[in-house]
Amino acid sequence: MGAKTSTSRLSAAQQKHKKQILDVPVKSLRLPPRTTVAGLVDGMKDMSIQARNIGLCATVLDRMMQDKGRPTIFLGLAGPLIAAGLRDVIRGLVAGGYVDVVVSTGAIIYQDIYQARGFRHFRGTPAADDAKLRELYIDRIYDTYVDEEKFWETDIWCGKVADSLTPGAYSSRQFLDRLGSRLTDDNSILRTCHKLGVPVFCPALNDSSIGIGLTHHRHECITQRRPGIMIDAIQDNYELTQIVVKSKKTAAIYVAGGVPKNYINDSIVMGYIFGLDRGHAYAIQVTTAVTADGGLSSSTLKEAQSWGKIRTDADCAMAWVEPSVALPLLAGYLFDRHPAPARPRLKFQWKGDILAAMKTPKRFSSSKNSE
Repeated sequence: MGAKTSTSRLSAAQQKHKKQILDVPVKSLRLPPRTTVAGLVDGMKDMSIQARNIGLCATVLDRMMQDKGRPTIFLGLAGPLIAAGLRDVIRGLVAGGYVDVVVSTGAIIYQDIYQARGFRHFRGTPAADDAKLRELYIDRIYDTYVDEEKFWETDIWCGKVADSLTPGAYSSRQFLDRLGSRLTDDNSILRTCHKLGVPVFCPALNDSSIGIGLTHHRHECITQRRPGIMIDAIQDNYELTQIVVKSKKTAAIYVAGGVPKNYINDSIVMGYIFGLDRGHAYAIQVTTAVTADGGLSSSTLKEAQSWGKIRTDADCAMAWVEPSVALPLLAGYLFDRHPAPARPRLKFQWKGDILAAMKTPKRFSSSKNSE
C-alpha cells in the first residue's frame, strides 16, 4: 500500500497565505429593475478592471462628504466637457454643495458662456469633411459642432465686459465673476458660481476664446490710446493658496488633468510661503491619459505624494475612464447617496486679492436650498 501524498504542493504556511489572498471573490454585476445610478456604482465596487476603480472613486467621495472636518473640495476640469454634454452635471456639483472651488480650463468656462448666451453645441461626426465645415464656419470638437460666427460674437462680448471694467489688474477669479454677473441663464455654471460665491479660477485663461476676447479688448485699448484691464496670473496663485491655507483640510476631484490638476496641486506646494506643509486628505481622478510618458496629466496620485501634494495617508483613487462616462456615474452616485444640499457652503470674503475670511455657516439658508 503506497504512502499517502498531499493533494497540495504547498506547505501549511503557504496554504494559509494563499487562502488569505484568495479571500474576496469578484461578484457579477446585477441590474434589477429600477436600478439607481448609486446602485449601479455600488455594484461596480465588487467587479474588476475600471469598474472597480470607479467604485473606489465613489468610496473616496463618500468619505469626503462624511468627513466632520469638512474638507475644502477643489474641482479640476479639463477636456471637452461642455461639448460632451456635461454642463448640467457640473452645475449640479456646484449648486448642490459638493464642491467649493472650481479650477478649469478657459475653454470649458467659455463654452458654458457660449451656451448661456443662447448658442448651442450640435451633434456631428468625426468623419466630417473638415474643409467643407471650414467653408461654412463650423468648428468641430471630435463629434460635436459649434458655430464659429457665434464664437466670434461671444469673444467680442467677453471683450466688451472687459471694456466696462475699471482699468487695472484682475485675477481670473475676479474677471470670471464679473462675466458670471452679466449672464442670465440659470443653467450656467459660471452664473451659478457667481450667485453662490463659489470661486472659479482659470490659470491659463489666455489659452482660450476668453483670452481671444481679452486680446480684442487689448487691441481696442491700444488703438484708442486708453487704459484697459489685464489678468494677473500670479494674483491667481496668491488667491488660491490662501484658500488652501485657511482650510482645515483639502480634497481634490480631477476630471481629466491638464493645467487645472497641476495648478490645484501646486497651490498645496505654495502653502510653504505661509508656513503650511500639508497635502490633500482626499483625491480622485478620472482620466484616459497614459502614465508611461511621465506627463503631469497622467501622473498618478501616488506620485503626487512624493511632492507632498497629497498626504501619504490620503484616501485616493484613480479610474482610467473617459470623463463623459466617468463623471455622470460619479456625480449621479453623489446626488443619490448625498442629496443636495450636501454640506454647509463656504462663505468667502475677499478684499481685493486678500482672502479676509472663509467661513462655514452652521445652517443652510433657504435661498441656498432652492438653488
